[in-house]
Amino acid sequence: MSGRADPIVAEADPGTLQHSGTATSAAAVWGVRQPLGSNAHGRVLRCPGLVDNARVMESDDVLARVSELRAAGSGPKQIARALGLRPAQASALLRQVAECRTEGVAPADRPVVGCWVNAGWSAGLGLAAVPAWAEADPPPASGRGYPHAADDTATSGFAQVLVARQERASRLTVCGFLVDVYCLGVKNTVEPEVIGAGSLLAYLRRYYSAFDQPPLSIELDQARTIVHGAVEYARSLGFTPAPGFADTAPYLGSVRGDEPAIVFGREGKPFYASGPYDDARNIVRTLEQSCGPDGFHYTVAMGQL
Repeated sequence: MSGRADPIVAEADPGTLQHSGTATSAAAVWGVRQPLGSNAHGRVLRCPGLVDNARVMESDDVLARVSELRAAGSGPKQIARALGLRPAQASALLRQVAECRTEGVAPADRPVVGCWVNAGWSAGLGLAAVPAWAEADPPPASGRGYPHAADDTATSGFAQVLVARQERASRLTVCGFLVDVYCLGVKNTVEPEVIGAGSLLAYLRRYYSAFDQPPLSIELDQARTIVHGAVEYARSLGFTPAPGFADTAPYLGSVRGDEPAIVFGREGKPFYASGPYDDARNIVRTLEQSCGPDGFHYTVAMGQL
């Protein structure tokens, strides 16, 4: 048998399809995976065989043609006319092409749908190298965007970052980072989760529900700079990122090395505000070793030291 896909004839009994002259179950035919091409990593992309109700088609040829037409700017109706299909069939083929292209693609190579950070994330940081980021983040009335925060000392210094990338047609992968930009770096992560594209706005509302201001839409470069910059700052103080960071960081893309320099810490100095699950005594001891007794500030709950 040659490496070329055999034609599939769709004019058959609903329970069977004629494939190369042999009666074959519909499930078996649809389960056949045919080569489409290679992605950027050289991996062969394989997609299910396609059946058209009115004509004999070879799945690899049809998908390749749909891909070419889409790349040339054609929409579903134009593709349908060019291939003699119904618009609904063309739309289904376009979805299949999109799914094939993302199969096996590394997280950093998938299209970015959006990135966000909470309002007030930049308070106390040095952003002289990126004044536009500071201008886009005016301090909210409460100081950090948290509800009922008349005194924001305990809740300032956090950047809550969310990244969404295309997973496949109508599906997205979202992941998040809770970043202590004053001291500890990445304290927690929301590991990659696949959601429907139509659920993104509801997901955003839940993810930022602790804030009384809507999140800011930012570029991927800014999200990567905030997260990785805070991680490196924390490492210099003796702290490592949360365990889930290694699984989530690839969605930020690789650090290029030319990211703008943010001055982390509150007004240039480490500031530790204890959380309910922190080992405050050990953290303060680490800061004393890395910064000296007068090289940092902290606030802890009663009984934590």
